[in-house]
Amino acid sequence: MGLLRAASDPVLLVSLAVAFVVAITIHEFLHAWVADRLGDSTPRREGRVTLNPLRHLDPMGTVLLALVGFGWGRPVIVNPMNFAVGPRTGMALVAVAGPLSNVVLALALAPVARSFTGAGADPLTEAMGLILVLTVQVNVLLAIFNLIPIPPLDGFAVLVGIVPREIAYQLDRLRTFGPFLLLALLIAGPFLGLNVIGFLVGGPISFVNGLLLGP
Repeated sequence: MGLLRAASDPVLLVSLAVAFVVAITIHEFLHAWVADRLGDSTPRREGRVTLNPLRHLDPMGTVLLALVGFGWGRPVIVNPMNFAVGPRTGMALVAVAGPLSNVVLALALAPVARSFTGAGADPLTEAMGLILVLTVQVNVLLAIFNLIPIPPLDGFAVLVGIVPREIAYQLDRLRTFGPFLLLALLIAGPFLGLNVIGFLVGGPISFVNGLLLGP
């Protein structure tokens, strides 16, 4: 689903770009908003409690989205010690808010997207339908991908927040090399015929898309 694969089709390219921007913006905004609601003003001071896409796009994450169809937005910086519910619980809640926002948006848009499918309408209506369908698919992709428990993805923060404290302490050591492992799996894996990420999330993504949008 990478943007580069759509380079020969301007309509598809623009539709994918819009879908990615919407999904990432909602995802990162909810991280910032939940952190702010839990008592940490850091995201607000950094201008992240906003729906302005320019505040949330990450250069590396955007490039990877274009190349391999997986990526992320600019991480929201928080101070866990400011959370009223405690640092571990707060981090887990902030982390899960991103994928959850993508799920909610996909559920909300899916009925509208289905209403455009096969309508045989004018080109503008068909383009709107394509944007809606792709926005649903990209939100599903980001939700499932970000729940992989490898740092810096949200799934890792959720895992650290729900396991016993002793295990969380051991897992926290993975933060140092987790991003390098993730990049290796994303970039090198497919070229070596070891598409581990695709194996993990491909099935669930196809299943959920089928439920929301039909075959």
